[in-house]
Amino acid sequence: MVADSHSILARWRNHFSQLLNMHGVNDVRQTELHTAEPLVPESSALKFDLAIEKLKSHKSLGINQIPAEFFKAMGRTICSEGHKLVIYVWNKEKLPE
Repeated sequence: MVADSHSILARWRNHFSQLLNMHGVNDVRQTELHTAEPLVPESSALKFDLAIEKLKSHKSLGINQIPAEFFKAMGRTICSEGHKLVIYVWNKEKLPE
């Protein structure tokens, strides 16, 4: 029975190796896995602050209907909370309740 399970595993390994174009792979755990989406790091608080500083004043409202001047006037504490919200949405991939 053990020999049969090794044979079956070897056939499956060969099948998926060919299917995934990973010739010569003996152990799937040793291969580097690739995702369809690139792994992008979270935005840092500094990048968040810099992005707010770069907003142009007196422009048309965006989809959120909040003027750039509001974000610029928020101050550090509110910007920090805004950054936390962005990180939450980034990680959970949904808006909080």
